[in-house]
Amino acid sequence: MVALVPGEDRLDILCLGAHPDDIEIGCGGTLLELSGRDNTGVAGLVLTGGSDRAEEAVQALPRFFPGATVEVLGLPDGHLPAHWEAVKDGLETVASGCRPNVVFAPRADDAHQDHRLLGRLVSTVWRDSLILHYEIPKWDGDLRPVTHYVPVSPERARRKVELLNESFPSQVSRDWWDDEMFLGLMRIRGMECRTRYAEGFHIGKTVLDFGRPTARETDSVDRAEVQPTPVHKNGHRLPVSAS
Repeated sequence: MVALVPGEDRLDILCLGAHPDDIEIGCGGTLLELSGRDNTGVAGLVLTGGSDRAEEAVQALPRFFPGATVEVLGLPDGHLPAHWEAVKDGLETVASGCRPNVVFAPRADDAHQDHRLLGRLVSTVWRDSLILHYEIPKWDGDLRPVTHYVPVSPERARRKVELLNESFPSQVSRDWWDDEMFLGLMRIRGMECRTRYAEGFHIGKTVLDFGRPTARETDSVDRAEVQPTPVHKNGHRLPVSAS
């Protein structure tokens, strides 16, 4: 298994959630890992949430990535397909002022109708971004094999769970919400990529550009400095190195 590591170029990251807590459940460990990276910015958009839940969302994301900003649209929870136009308009409005390198969003085949709609629309709005679809465990039992993994250190995996409990007190009484569930899924994904903990993602299309000159082709290029570069389907490059 070859790891692709982001280079030093700036990363602008957009996190999309249908509900407060979706982002943090789906990619909270990844955000904690990214929080130590220089030259990185994070913004969040949450589609639903009344006053209490909206406040949870606004306060939560900066705990996972200091300095992150969050906007909550306040659309009806559980009924986003009936508000398709408002969802699309909300995404397009954000896109008019936001050109992220990376977008985190729910899976397009998620069993929850709100997640599923958002997951399907995101690639129609951000066509030149690398889109990572996160997974959200639920009663419906819709977990499937993932295509990409982000290792999460044991310390940050435990910190993710602590922050989830602290950030979303309105949810902790739910029967599915507990430390074992969150850590257990990260442990499974970690086992699958030969680390202790990880978060899993689905990527629909990625292009790897192996066409850069090699040391054999030019004396001016050091072989150690040649890096494969993943490219989004429409040509957006996310600089990485192989490790």
